[in-house]
Amino acid sequence: MDIPALLEAASLLVPEEGATENDLTVNDVWEYLIRDEWEVALGLLEELGDAQASLSLSFWENLATAAEQMRLEKSAAWCHWRCYETRVGIIRADLTLRPAAEARRQSPITGAGVLRPMWNIGNRTPTGDPDLNIAALWVEFTPFLEPGGRAPVRLAPLSPQQWQHLRPGQVITMHEDRSVAGTAVVLEVQRPAAEPAA
Repeated sequence: MDIPALLEAASLLVPEEGATENDLTVNDVWEYLIRDEWEVALGLLEELGDAQASLSLSFWENLATAAEQMRLEKSAAWCHWRCYETRVGIIRADLTLRPAAEARRQSPITGAGVLRPMWNIGNRTPTGDPDLNIAALWVEFTPFLEPGGRAPVRLAPLSPQQWQHLRPGQVITMHEDRSVAGTAVVLEVQRPAAEPAA
């Protein structure tokens, strides 16, 4: 088990001397580790990381390492996803899939970042046709999204520079072939912390 990876991630939290009673600190994580409650410690660190946008890449890399050593595949996948978002930024959207009767897709989408559909985000080819861009899809708060269902999602673009123009409120469409598989409204666009202000 990688205690150092969890402790290093925890060390990026609020220092003990500056903590309030509601802050999670290294000592809190250590308490779970000495009781062999590895998954609880990892879960606490993941929740904290999701609540704080400013945590470093090394925080998520350490959590991913620990999750892999614990053989917690979904946690490891989530931590790797957050590593990617730390490097390139966060794009969240509210996605509604077309009903099965109206679309090619008849089965649910696996929520954990496996699907890499194409998206019409407004880019055009030199001839003026829509230029579809690929982005992996993570469905938040549920393991699957049924045809006709609606959920908040996170997108991990294959070519992030082509997505720079997105703004909250913009409508984009998801494609698994030429037809529209779903429609999404952009909820949030966060640039990476290291990116210079525009």
